[in-house]
This record gives sequence, C-alpha cells and structure tokens, in this order.
Amino acid sequence: MEVNTNFGERVALRTDDMDWVPSPMQGVDRRMLDRIGDEVARATSIVRYAPNSSFSAHTHAGGEEFLVLDGVFQDDYGDFPVGSYIRNPPTSSHTPRSDEGCTIFVKLWQFDADDRTYIRKQTADEQFLASVGEPGVELLPLYKDAMEDVRMERWAPEASVDRGAPGGLELLVLEGSLTEGSEELPRNTWLRLPRGSDFLAKAGPGGALFWIKTGHLAEDPQPPEAG
Repeated sequence: MEVNTNFGERVALRTDDMDWVPSPMQGVDRRMLDRIGDEVARATSIVRYAPNSSFSAHTHAGGEEFLVLDGVFQDDYGDFPVGSYIRNPPTSSHTPRSDEGCTIFVKLWQFDADDRTYIRKQTADEQFLASVGEPGVELLPLYKDAMEDVRMERWAPEASVDRGAPGGLELLVLEGSLTEGSEELPRNTWLRLPRGSDFLAKAGPGGALFWIKTGHLAEDPQPPEAG
C-alpha cells in the first residue's frame, strides 16, 4: 500500500474530513496520512480506539512514536492522557488498549535502527521556552538527535515565522490555526513539507499550538523491508 509517498511534494490534509479505515483489530480505526507498506509499514496515521478496545501484543521492530490527542491510551507502561508524548524504540513491545477510548497521532518505523531511547512525557506538565528571535513563539522540546528535532510550538495570535526546512518538516495543528503559504490550516490539519522548503507561516487570531518535527526527511524514506 502507498499513501502520499511522493516525499518531494507538499501535502496538507484536514484529517477531520477523512474517513476512518478499520484496522485488523475490532474497535481500532485509522486515518492514513502517509504509508509505505501493508500491515508492516512506514506509516503516519491518526488512530482511534473505541472504549474497551485493544490491540494484540506486538513488537515494534522499527519503533513507534505517538502523541495522545483525546482520551486515555493505556499499555504495559501505564495510562497516558491527552498531551502524552511517547517514543517506543526499535525492539520494544507492548499491548495497547483504551478503557475509555482515545485518539492518537502515531508514526511507525521512522527511527534510527540503533535507537533504544524510551521517552514518556506529559506535555501539560512541561514548560515552554521563548524562541530566540521569533516574537510570540514558544517552544517545548520533546526529542532531538542527529536525525530529527521534535517539539511542540505555541504561537501567540498573528505571530509569524520565516524559517528554512532543509531536512523537511511535518506538523499537526492541535489548537487554533495557522496559515502556511496561502492555505489556512485549522485544528487537526497535518502538513508535510519536503526537504529544502521554506516554512513561512502565521498564527490565526486565536493563536496556534502544534506538534512539529524537522530534519527527518533529509533522506528518501524507505519501506521496512528495505530499511
């Protein structure tokens, strides 16, 4: 299966307008944003767990990264409410479920093969820092290595930036809205910019909060069997 696999082009998706696609597990549905592969895939998705649903125990050979958007996600490591940012590195395993139901933004098979770093952060408990040289912009670092920089950003109403994205950029709007180029990006919009792009954006009248990752598209993404 291939979904938005031309990583040389800009993609913007209003995920609330997308249909839910059933997964192999009853009660677990997906909105596929990009994907290379079938059930074992390099994938970026919005995943919804119905109340009292679960996924069978499995190992993440290529790692798993996710942000809880709604409800409470649960697994062997605990309960993770809205705002939880999790990185389960390659070779990790768990049995995910949700008693009350939840929605997560999840990325699979997008780690360095040697990465063994677990991250468990509740972003609501973390402090944002002022972005140097960008008035009205605050940053919350989540993870950074030689390949990627992951963070939350909070922009005041009408705040704007003009940045280069030499290694590509990906973001998910969590609150408020952005205008990027000439397109408005409301809440739950996913944006992917190819390497070498300029990120020229402005927050809407209510400001904006979003998850963002940069640098990870510097090389052409590969399917699991090739990587």
